[in-house]
Amino acid sequence: MELSERKLRILQAIVRDFIRFAEPIGSRTLSRKYDMGISPATIRNEMSDLEEMGFLTHPHTSAGRVPSDKAYRLYVNELMKKYEIPEEEKQIIAEKLRKNVSELEKTIKHAASLLSEFTNLTSFALTPNQESNKLQYIKFISVDEHTVVLMIVTESGKVTNTAIKLKSPCTEENLALLSKVMTYNYRGRTLSDILTLDIIEKFESDVEVMNRLMETIRPNFINTLENMLDVELYLDGLTNIFSIPEYNDIEKAKEFLDMINQKEHFTDVLINRDEGVIITIGNENKVDVMRDYSLITATYHVQGKLVGKLGVIGPTRMKYDQVTSIIEYITDNLSHTFKITEGDEEDE
Repeated sequence: MELSERKLRILQAIVRDFIRFAEPIGSRTLSRKYDMGISPATIRNEMSDLEEMGFLTHPHTSAGRVPSDKAYRLYVNELMKKYEIPEEEKQIIAEKLRKNVSELEKTIKHAASLLSEFTNLTSFALTPNQESNKLQYIKFISVDEHTVVLMIVTESGKVTNTAIKLKSPCTEENLALLSKVMTYNYRGRTLSDILTLDIIEKFESDVEVMNRLMETIRPNFINTLENMLDVELYLDGLTNIFSIPEYNDIEKAKEFLDMINQKEHFTDVLINRDEGVIITIGNENKVDVMRDYSLITATYHVQGKLVGKLGVIGPTRMKYDQVTSIIEYITDNLSHTFKITEGDEEDE
């Protein structure tokens, strides 16, 4: 059985209607709401064919039908029209992303928040793998006689602050010298490369003050670099599910939250997805606990090579056209914003 033009129009109408209203739709309702030029009986026969072909399902509590994962896939691939984001929303997104762009994590976290705000779904953002990220500078900041903060800043804008307890007091002058020497030795090197260097030998050959501080500094410095190499997952809009009909059942809402809160597992799923805009619908997801959801991810770039991911997860009944357009717009702006920042730094 082939999908005729008429079947495609009926299926498109059903998908659009169900996405909007979350209610099964019958042939009479379809005939009344959409001018198709055919009788309810003809529509009913076509809907029966579509169900037999696996594009519609028939909930036992209703005389109407709802789209299957197969129908959503056909809709996304062939029937979905491009959603045009209103210019006002575009301007809001662009302006908000360009604020405080000097710190990578804050900007990425902000992007996830914007995505949740404009889609009303649970959003996430994954920071890039930092292995090829290069160190820009190191600074030690005195808190008191026995406590300093180690600040490491990378070229991408990633910033970490680590409090270190010293075994003996250290002067402001020595801390300033230590900052200068470490920055000189490691600026422009990737984080992964720095971890392979003989740090003690490097410091001992440079300045005497290193010897007195290295016993405490070295393990903290290494541990901080190792933590910086890890990707970070930011989530936003978790409570949005409570406004979605699919999660009116408290048990279903709990299952969703439990799945999302397994951050390590969820992060692994996201890391292993391909680049570009990727949409997986229901049973297309390889992980069993995600087979009732749709997952949309897109990639953004920092410095043209560090790749992170941004996206949403929610019910299979989602506004795919609107969501994908918003995700694409935010990721494009994110990549462009980081390019502008890098260009500004080079000009300085």
